[in-house]
Amino acid sequence: MKDASTSRSVVPALSKAISILDFLAESRGGKSLTEIAEAISSAKSTTSNLCRELEESRLITRVPEGYELGRRTVELGGAYLSNYDQLRDFYAACSELPHMRHELVKVAVLDGTDVLYLARHEGRAPLRLSASIGDRFPAASTAVGNALLAELSTDEVERRFSADDAFPAWTGLSTRNLEDLQGKLALVRERGFAVEDGAVLPGVHGIAVSLPAGRVGQAPLGLGVSFVGATTAAETRQELHDELLELRARLVNPLHILSNRVTAERGESPDAYRASSA
Repeated sequence: MKDASTSRSVVPALSKAISILDFLAESRGGKSLTEIAEAISSAKSTTSNLCRELEESRLITRVPEGYELGRRTVELGGAYLSNYDQLRDFYAACSELPHMRHELVKVAVLDGTDVLYLARHEGRAPLRLSASIGDRFPAASTAVGNALLAELSTDEVERRFSADDAFPAWTGLSTRNLEDLQGKLALVRERGFAVEDGAVLPGVHGIAVSLPAGRVGQAPLGLGVSFVGATTAAETRQELHDELLELRARLVNPLHILSNRVTAERGESPDAYRASSA
């Protein structure tokens, strides 16, 4: 059994190692040992030892520029995502819906004051600047973030957003303070869905709903569709809203997906199935 002094020495090293992984993840490219040491405010010799351990664990790998994330991080990410049963049916369900199949649809989970994106279905005209899998966006300004935050109590929202840096201003329409956020969340709770009107990316709008957890103890997910606001008519937005609710219903109830596939194979429509089972 390790003594207390040994345990205390391990904790800072672990923290530094995590900082290295975070830095390489944000860099999106190889970084030299010097750059890594500077980024985590550590001596080059200490950083070298940490990188060697991370490399042996396949969490990072050597490249001509220095180091980048290793394949082991992909395996760990895949293991994490496999815990969400709904994600297995997400892509198939998107491709079966007439409007969603052409749009950018995303799944995210709430993490503090951010949303972390776990899945992304790209339609025929994907928004390249929008969030990709593994990206973090401010929850206060995104539709998926608002949909998830609306599931929390007002006290919990206030606790999470008490820090001065909790409201990053990505555009002139970004949510700037707790009062505005609480007002937006009250509206989400009233109408049952959240909207985004260029608050994170100029011109990019969105609609989102919360997706109940698939298992006990699992975090709920945010399900949202993004589109270019200037070229999307009000009628199309309503159709996207309706299909987003249909997508959520399919992911909540796997039997609903199976039944729709069976009726499609028989030449019937999902609407016919709903009418026959009403």
